[in-house]
Amino acid sequence: MRMMCDDYLLEAASLGSPGLENIRWLKPVRPGDTLHVRSVVLEARPLDSKPHVGLLRTRWEMLNQNNEEVMQMEGYGMFQRRDLAQANDPYPAITPEDRP
Repeated sequence: MRMMCDDYLLEAASLGSPGLENIRWLKPVRPGDTLHVRSVVLEARPLDSKPHVGLLRTRWEMLNQNNEEVMQMEGYGMFQRRDLAQANDPYPAITPEDRP
C-alpha cells in the first residue's frame, strides 16, 4: 500500500475506497527483493448517486527484481472528477472546497 500511496494516491483527488475484490500472493517476497508496482485501470465510470465522483476498478501487479509477478490485487477507488474546463490541465489544483 505504501508503494501505491507514494506512486500516485497522495497526489490524486482520492476519496477513499469501497474495498478490494481480491488479493493473491503468487510468489514469496524475501528480504532484499526489489519490488515495483504497476496498475491497470479495468473500468472507469461516474457514480450514479454522486456524478462528481468517479469509480475506478484497478488491477495492481507487484513484480520483483526478476520481473516475476509476486502479488496481484483488484479493487475499487473513488476519485473526484474534473470539470471539462479543467480537462486540459493534467494537474488541476484540488482545494478542500472542491471536495464533496
